[in-house]
Amino acid sequence: MKTRTTLLALLCIAAYSAQAQDATRQELRRVDLSGAPGMEVVLSITELKPGDEISAHFHHGIETGYVLEGGMIQSAGQTPVALATGTPIMNLRDVPHGGFKVVGEKTIKLLTVHVIDKGKPQYDTVRK
Repeated sequence: MKTRTTLLALLCIAAYSAQAQDATRQELRRVDLSGAPGMEVVLSITELKPGDEISAHFHHGIETGYVLEGGMIQSAGQTPVALATGTPIMNLRDVPHGGFKVVGEKTIKLLTVHVIDKGKPQYDTVRK
């Protein structure tokens, strides 16, 4: 069960760091994906401070990344889960993830890469 909860947390962590209330997302580079018209690649670093919340959301493409500095996250009604430094991130197209809060005292730092449809938003919030 702990492995399942950790996997769920990993699926939730990433992208939508851009939507955290106080999160700092620094876009490092955005380029067209060669050989794939209509797609672009976005490289970012995001810092999620304790108390930041990430709404459930999905991407118009793939999100992948790496946890540069880990910390603790908690989904509603669940126990806190550690997100370890060095953990890989992978979220597939149109698959909802997120819906957690950063808890504890550590800021989480992520490196993310999005390969997304050009002209669409980087993410859309899941409607209840």
